[in-house]
Amino acid sequence: MAAREPRPALFLDRDGVINVDRNYIYRVEDFAWIDGAADVIRTFNDKGWWVFVVTNQSGIARGYYTEEQMQTLHDWMSAELEQRGARIDRIYHCPFHEEGTIERYTKDSYDRKPKPGMLIRAMTDFPVIKERSFLIGDKQADLEAAQAAGVRGFLFSGGNLSQFADWALADLGEGR
Repeated sequence: MAAREPRPALFLDRDGVINVDRNYIYRVEDFAWIDGAADVIRTFNDKGWWVFVVTNQSGIARGYYTEEQMQTLHDWMSAELEQRGARIDRIYHCPFHEEGTIERYTKDSYDRKPKPGMLIRAMTDFPVIKERSFLIGDKQADLEAAQAAGVRGFLFSGGNLSQFADWALADLGEGR
């Protein structure tokens, strides 16, 4: 498939969807994959879909970790996925929060879910078929961001992400 050919996108929240949410994860040693996360990313790669991560990272605004530390974790995630035959096309993050302690990150942002900025940026950066795209998130804010961006959203509450994605595809009438 041509790199810039329009195709559907799978949007994934990070904490609670790709990895176990243990509050402000930024170190590799604290990261644990959700069951089926790498499998579902590889499956959607194989289907020819874009795969994007859209993640609020208020820990940066709160001074718990830096963007560089977050990027180190994201680089490690990408390398781990590559070893499993999977790839994320781009990770979008929002480091801003109105109640932050780091001045340059203490503000409201259109990227911070439940606002749709990260999803809209992905659909601007890549040729996405919005009508066939969807987001999997673990919070209501994720679903609100998806709706505001014009894509379906599904609430993941745990278990195997690959099985959950099968259900979401069936609900969309796509099937794997």
